[in-house]
Amino acid sequence: MLPMATSGKRKSDEASSSSESSSSHKSNYDVFLSFRGEDTRNNFTGHLYLALKEAGINVFIDENELKKGELIRKELVQAIQGSKISVIIFSRRYVDSSWCLEELMKIMECRTTLGQRVFPVFYDVDPSDVRKQSGSFAEAFDQKHGKEDENKVKKWRAALTDAADLSGWDLKTTANGHEANIIRMIIQEISKCLKNKDLTVAEYEIGLNSRMEDVVSLLGVGTTRGVLIVGICGMGGIGKTTVAKALYNKFRQRFEASSFLADVRETMQTKEGMVRLQERLLSDISNTIMSEVGNVDEGINVIKDSLEWKRVFLVIDDVDQVEQLKALAVDRGSFGRGSRVLITTRDEHLLKQLGVDSVYQAQVMDREEALKLFTLHAFKTHCPDDECLKLSRRVVHCCGGLPLALKVLGSFLVDRNTSFWECAIKQMQTLPTPEIQERLKISYNGLRYDTEREIFLDISCFFIGKEVDRVKEILDSCDLFPDSGIEVLIQRCLITVNEENKLMMHDLLRDMGRAIVRGKFSGQPGKWSRVWRFEDAEEVLRNESGCEEIQGFTVDRSHKYEKIPLRTEAFAKMKRLRFLKLRNLELTGGYKYLPNKLRCLDWTGFPLKFIPKEFSLGEAGAIYLQGSQLRYVWKDSRVLAKLKILDLSNSYSLNQSPDFSTIPNLEKLVLRCCYNLAAVHQSIGGLERLCLVDLENCKILEKLPRSFYKLKSVVTLVLDGCERFEKLDEDIGDMTSLSTLRVDFTAITELPSSIVRLENLHCLSLHRVNLSSSVPYKEMALRQLFRSMFATRATPGLYGNLILPPSIQGLSSIVDLSISHYIMTNVPNDLGSLYSLKRLHIGFSQLQSMPSLSGLSQLEELRLKHCYLTDEVIKVMDLESLFALKSLDLSRNRFRCLPSLHSLSKLVLLDLDNCRNLVAIPELPASLKTLRAFGCPLLPEFVLEVEVEELHETITRFYAQRFSDEPDYIYEDSSDSSDEFFECEDI
Repeated sequence: MLPMATSGKRKSDEASSSSESSSSHKSNYDVFLSFRGEDTRNNFTGHLYLALKEAGINVFIDENELKKGELIRKELVQAIQGSKISVIIFSRRYVDSSWCLEELMKIMECRTTLGQRVFPVFYDVDPSDVRKQSGSFAEAFDQKHGKEDENKVKKWRAALTDAADLSGWDLKTTANGHEANIIRMIIQEISKCLKNKDLTVAEYEIGLNSRMEDVVSLLGVGTTRGVLIVGICGMGGIGKTTVAKALYNKFRQRFEASSFLADVRETMQTKEGMVRLQERLLSDISNTIMSEVGNVDEGINVIKDSLEWKRVFLVIDDVDQVEQLKALAVDRGSFGRGSRVLITTRDEHLLKQLGVDSVYQAQVMDREEALKLFTLHAFKTHCPDDECLKLSRRVVHCCGGLPLALKVLGSFLVDRNTSFWECAIKQMQTLPTPEIQERLKISYNGLRYDTEREIFLDISCFFIGKEVDRVKEILDSCDLFPDSGIEVLIQRCLITVNEENKLMMHDLLRDMGRAIVRGKFSGQPGKWSRVWRFEDAEEVLRNESGCEEIQGFTVDRSHKYEKIPLRTEAFAKMKRLRFLKLRNLELTGGYKYLPNKLRCLDWTGFPLKFIPKEFSLGEAGAIYLQGSQLRYVWKDSRVLAKLKILDLSNSYSLNQSPDFSTIPNLEKLVLRCCYNLAAVHQSIGGLERLCLVDLENCKILEKLPRSFYKLKSVVTLVLDGCERFEKLDEDIGDMTSLSTLRVDFTAITELPSSIVRLENLHCLSLHRVNLSSSVPYKEMALRQLFRSMFATRATPGLYGNLILPPSIQGLSSIVDLSISHYIMTNVPNDLGSLYSLKRLHIGFSQLQSMPSLSGLSQLEELRLKHCYLTDEVIKVMDLESLFALKSLDLSRNRFRCLPSLHSLSKLVLLDLDNCRNLVAIPELPASLKTLRAFGCPLLPEFVLEVEVEELHETITRFYAQRFSDEPDYIYEDSSDSSDEFFECEDI
């Protein structure tokens, strides 16, 4: 706060003014200096004038002092009126000059009428003498103007009083009278006033507060004295700059200095753009109007020197290169303690490179926010009539919650009639609005490599909503480097990956990508680089209009009952076609016409019994022929040296696997649900790069060639549902890379002892059901469940014997171990030594003993459902030592009580359902959210031995019900009185 000129109550220097006159008035000068020349021209005023000029402030000073009796000149009046700020330097002889008093009166008039800022400086007079015209100031005034017109004198006195009441500087009491310091203070305050205007944020600030609050929590202004750097990241037009401007307005006055550097990316496109940004930053933080920098390196050093001891709030908007931040000396060591830096960008990787403290991912508007913003732009109200509201909802749906699109389209549709709206809506559903597309295209144009652009276009046309790993396989087969490319697109906010690991893209970005693909040929799909719509693809094939430009082509006839004859010749001109996806499509003609540069073939329902020799696939990296009619893959011997992925899932007629010697670089083999596949070719043992083998539900497969077990590269082996598969070879211990082994629902009754040599094994799963049925295993399991729902008793026989190695300590990397529906009375004694184990599931077994589990320090999930566990066995297990445990399922066991679980501070779920001997609930941790205790007849309804102060309100409690009230799908084992359950989750 500036020092007050007097100790009395001051008027605000923010004068009320006519907004109309203020807005129409043009300012020619920043500052007007009013002073008594013979008093201060050659000292204080002269020094102040030079300092203002050096700070880049446009200042007016009258060099020709009027003589006594002369009228104030017209140009002087215009200079006063044309200045934003007036500085009045009161000195002892100021009132000697009627000219000075006329100036003063005009200045105070402009303050009232034009909102001009006025600062008084009391050079060698007391502010109170000026205000009251007392003391020596009064003597000078009376002596010089005693004979003047009384009305004029009265106005002069009023002007003196009003001016002296304003906040300013008294040289006698400010900065110990040090003129240089006072001049510096005046310069800083004037610079601040000239720039002290809030940034224009948005016409309608819908949803802004909630987004600001999210960022405010990350900025932590006033909560820590350290330097924090925060990023706002998001796609173009999502409102990053709007949030940043609002935060700048909110916090800038709480810092010693502040700066908002707008449009950094655009500024950098001009010559000397970086130097201009440096000068702007220096000007802002030094409270000067202009700072000059010779070159970028010099500017970095100057900025560091200027920022080092200052607590600043710096906002850098729309950054697209980390070098821009380096040139602005953005580093924690460059700023004073308590500083905050806020950066907006479309590139999340840039923020990671900088090492920001936190990142806020900007969110699109929800439907309610979007509708409100759109209607305000379109109708100037958020409550239009019903017809307008219906139309608005249709437009909002096309915008996908993007504020830029809502604003542009809302403004475009102002005062348009209904027919215009209908036409516009149809158009925007097929063609993106140019203004929106250009803004969105900035991120696409900013991609560094052509491969990244190709990936973006492929995703926008073919792969939205598709599983990431599958898309990567396809793109990799096309040599597009998807691991890095997809990561870049995510960081640039062009795509996202949802919780189901599927690729997603904003609708407007999708439309922008497809518009790029169409280019100048919007009505000629045969000339596009990609064809994705069925109607367009069928047109191209029917008219045989495809050209060399086509790189990707899809046709899905799954829902088309009309069969139109399509010829293979339609593909003859597509010389650059690399990705071909067909679904349930039959072609006539020779397969020699299909492109020989295909990198990925995805043909669901391939209609032939084998792949003809003339179908050239020598360049293919991935072949997906799911649901094909293949009986064998090909007749002739051909070498597909580039093939990495072969997926023949659901090819029910396939009875031979291919000769793998012809595909030596195969990495993934998927033969899932090939029901008639009886054997795998022994040449599989020569595939040195093979990492995944999925043979799930190959029902009649009995074994794998012994050569297979010599492979060092296999990471994943899936044999689930291979009902006749009885034995894993002892050589499996040589498969040193094996990480996942799934053998659920097989005929395996013993694990080879060599399995303990698999030091890299992370997941081992063995579940078993009755194998007497010939139907697929999942269907059979569902039938058993269905039968159990209509029977109160069931015949035993679900279980089979399982022999485990006596020691499993060698499985040091195992994370997930799951064994159920086997007859086991005990488990290896060193089970507790598997220190990497996070999930352990042993279910539907007759365990008579269990070792201590205290060594399982990382165990998060423990499921021991229906294992006949007694109090003695439970006690030995040391459950209370499993400090990482989050989920514990002990349902359907025989114990009467449990040890205290209070020490399990991470436990969230405890399942004790149908523990019919349970008489008490143990002491529980405060972390528990869900407690299941249904079907425990000996447990009193309100007996909960809980000694914590308060369980979370979200906890779900299920109390005991009598046996007669239990569901009728409970049935008993004839050999024992204990109850046996078979649930969907066990299938």
